[in-house]
Amino acid sequence: MATRFSQYRRVEPASIEQRAEPRLRLSITRASVRRHGKTPIDALLHDLSTYGCRIAAGVAAEEGERLWLRFDGRMPIAATVVWCLDGMVGCRFDTPIERAVMRALTLRLA
Repeated sequence: MATRFSQYRRVEPASIEQRAEPRLRLSITRASVRRHGKTPIDALLHDLSTYGCRIAAGVAAEEGERLWLRFDGRMPIAATVVWCLDGMVGCRFDTPIERAVMRALTLRLA
């Protein structure tokens, strides 16, 4: 027989948002993704923070895979795939991008 200590107890849901910094939602069509040794493919940047981004690229990347991302014709940024689902890829930048770059990308849309 179950006691009150062994019975199912309701707990609060876990926080889904585990990012160090909130991501800004945006839509930049001049983005590309390149796998190691492959040619770049066009991508759409959906959201961005100094630590990572979410892109739609139509690639089936695997968790832990390294990619090179290029936004709006800027220098390539090295990133690691954190998740991939339905053509969307969540990436963590190997080094945080400079705030000036992030600001330039987000102000471009205002």
